[in-house]
Amino acid sequence: MPTQPLRIGHGYDLHRLEPTPPEGQGRPFILGGVHIAHDHGPISHSDGDALMHAVTDALLGAIGSPDIGQLFPDTAPEHKDADSAPFLEEAVRRVEAEGFGLENMDITVVCERPKLGPHRDLIVRNLARIIGCTAEQVNLKAKTHEQVDAIGEGRAVEVHAVVLLSGLERRL
Repeated sequence: MPTQPLRIGHGYDLHRLEPTPPEGQGRPFILGGVHIAHDHGPISHSDGDALMHAVTDALLGAIGSPDIGQLFPDTAPEHKDADSAPFLEEAVRRVEAEGFGLENMDITVVCERPKLGPHRDLIVRNLARIIGCTAEQVNLKAKTHEQVDAIGEGRAVEVHAVVLLSGLERRL
């Protein structure tokens, strides 16, 4: 019995965090499309959703596609202040066009605060909705850096995402 081809992709993103206005230039803190109340937010060209950016890159990487920076450059005026959901939707479209589907994804968010536990289920459900998978296919973990370095000092948020895709063998 032939096996389906598998593809693994890893995505990573990091955004510097600064105080939100009027004290600083930080944007609203958004992870996985969910607005989270916090006095610091990302410095970014788009909405700064590091979680969606990492998942987008993981999906694109699994199919050997150009990465998020190549497809949606931060030098393009049309991406200024952009919602990151269309970036993820395009990655899903490309995955499906290549004949693959998501088996599962594992995401780790590293930040000292805000605490993500109260938002975890909403983030997972939102990602599952956008990707078109079940919540059971999305695992989300939150870690701290134990007050070490920029992340541990609350000056950055970091996200790692790993996806496993499966599909039917493509014919030339």
